[in-house]
Amino acid sequence: GAASQAPAIAAGIAEQGILVHATAGMNEPWRYRNKAQVPMGVTEGGLVGGFYARGSHRIIDMEACLIQHESNDEVVARVKAIGRRLGISAYDEESGQGLLRHVVVKVAFRTGEMMIVLVTNGDKIPHADEWVQAIQAQLPSVVSICQNVNTKQTNVIFGDTTRVLWGREVIYDYIGDVKFAISARSFYQVNPAQTEVLYGKTVEYAQLSGKENVIDAYCGIGTISLFLAQHAGKVYGVEIVPEAIEDARRNAELNGMHNVTFEVGASEDVIPAWKEQGTEADVIVVDPPRKGCDPKLLETILEMKPERVVYVSCNPSTLARDLRVLEDGGYRTVEVTPVDMFPHTVHVESVALLVMNGTDR
Repeated sequence: GAASQAPAIAAGIAEQGILVHATAGMNEPWRYRNKAQVPMGVTEGGLVGGFYARGSHRIIDMEACLIQHESNDEVVARVKAIGRRLGISAYDEESGQGLLRHVVVKVAFRTGEMMIVLVTNGDKIPHADEWVQAIQAQLPSVVSICQNVNTKQTNVIFGDTTRVLWGREVIYDYIGDVKFAISARSFYQVNPAQTEVLYGKTVEYAQLSGKENVIDAYCGIGTISLFLAQHAGKVYGVEIVPEAIEDARRNAELNGMHNVTFEVGASEDVIPAWKEQGTEADVIVVDPPRKGCDPKLLETILEMKPERVVYVSCNPSTLARDLRVLEDGGYRTVEVTPVDMFPHTVHVESVALLVMNGTDR
């Protein structure tokens, strides 16, 4: 079994000298999520929202979730109550009928600002003005109420059209000293406290003196890029989602950071083009999705030969696979710090530092 292999694995790691630190956990591993995405349904009493019963499409109404920020729970409960009072119908997956599919709520931990996104099966919201007025009256922290239209028969939450029903298009939050604008559709880490731990470790491993060129290969809305830009000479971020790059540029502006450049595209296409234009990288940071790095990106890294690679991973198995490729290509994995980003789930993030063989830390 796994237990009998553990000492052997540990011995193998010790032999190569990879230091795996204890997992960075949370003192209070509850109420840490800043985003709730709650599917809606109908029972005898009207509108309900919560989680699906296992192996079914039946929704169990939920009043509280102990890993959600309390404000999110409160907003979802109020929005459901208002919807019930106004006789709003919930979407039925089987028939494709009904209006309200999901209620998505985001809370900014540092500023307290909140956003509500009503995901609807159709353009029109009956009693929209009453909804907005009731939400404003009952929930003063809410500064943005948006509608997202999703008429597709799919279990993907968001459709393509998003509009502001009332208030602002974004809410603002901070990670460390960096300010971020968060829109209805933008990806933002769900556990802000641990994100700071994760990014702090990333910056530490990048060992920046203020002169380096750094490439951030899956930059999203620029979260890691802007963290690195505080300590680097120049940061180049690349991301395949155009809206995320728009957000990233806006976030750079928000913080007055002018040593960051963002480009839309696949990192395995954009980075070689940068190299041809004469952009060298001292450090490359990758924070890929669960499927890990694109093989062509790993080839690109081996061609660019940065002194250090910092690999931020949300999936240990693809991390191990990719580290093997980088090690075979001339890098040495020095150390890894796991970070418990999602307490009470099996998922763990980790940050690994690789250096070129023959260079000391």
